[in-house]
Amino acid sequence: MKKAQFYHKLKNNIVQCVLCPHYCIIKNDDFGKCKVRKNIDGRLYSLSYEHPVALNVDPVEKKPLYHFLPGEKAFSVGMAGCNLKCQQCQNWDISQKGPEELPTPKVSAKEVIERSKELNCPMTAYTYSEPLVSLEYVYETAKLAKKQGIKNIIVSNGFINPGPLKKLCRYIDGANIDLKSISDRFYREICSAKIEPVLETLKVLKQEGIWTEITNLIVPTLNDSEKDIKELVEWIKENLGTATVLHFTAFYPCYKLLELPPTPLEKLKKARKIAIESGMKYVYTGNLPDEEGNNTYCPKCGKMLIKRRLFSITENNLNKGKCPKCHAKIYGFWTY
Repeated sequence: MKKAQFYHKLKNNIVQCVLCPHYCIIKNDDFGKCKVRKNIDGRLYSLSYEHPVALNVDPVEKKPLYHFLPGEKAFSVGMAGCNLKCQQCQNWDISQKGPEELPTPKVSAKEVIERSKELNCPMTAYTYSEPLVSLEYVYETAKLAKKQGIKNIIVSNGFINPGPLKKLCRYIDGANIDLKSISDRFYREICSAKIEPVLETLKVLKQEGIWTEITNLIVPTLNDSEKDIKELVEWIKENLGTATVLHFTAFYPCYKLLELPPTPLEKLKKARKIAIESGMKYVYTGNLPDEEGNNTYCPKCGKMLIKRRLFSITENNLNKGKCPKCHAKIYGFWTY
């Protein structure tokens, strides 16, 4: 447990958390919506500090990050809790619980970095649930990692206020943001949130020079129409640029949406086609086997540059970040 950052004291031992756009007003001995931040006698504490629920070594492609040190390993750290209540959540067993509800061994920031080095992982990933509600732990760990030459990546829903995000950006190298839909109605009805702060996060990450990829989980009947996909792609083009890496991934029935069917492969392929025809240069499909949608191609000449099988790199033809055939620059974070 550690005293939290980003909150205001109010009267009668009440506090207001200003880490995320919920701006939770929290009474004494109560929690914010994330279940991670607790008011104890008029002070806000982070209960997840140094208490991860998951520590694993993953390929960076699993995050997914396809243009960030491909083929490398990420020491992945996950904490309990989340500030969204997504009905389609695939990690609901940790995201919808607080640290006090799960077994959480004590692991200091220093120990996380030591394990990263011992396991020859050139990067640390803050992932699985929503890492930014555990900002104090992520910030301290990322700061230590940076000093040791270890890269830091976040896998996040992007629902955070700009001030805390900019502070963290000093030590973050890459990010994958889950843009769940371009519809505010979807965010309000399915995620108990709103879209505008997520869009602002994407803009801030671009302004701060953080390598950012976007994932859109396509949920049948809820965000899978051509109109939805076209509007999402157009927003990305206009605000982030056509070189933004975009992943369309398949939904499987889980948590509160067990009655919906899984996303068909053809739906992912259609989404990818729409994005490419709209001018997006790097578009991928995930959670289903799709060789073409899993590989990286030169957007100028079409040469296959990086071949993937599941989360493994089987062929990498990049030459110092360029296509070996036409010498076009391929946008990405290719070297340490």
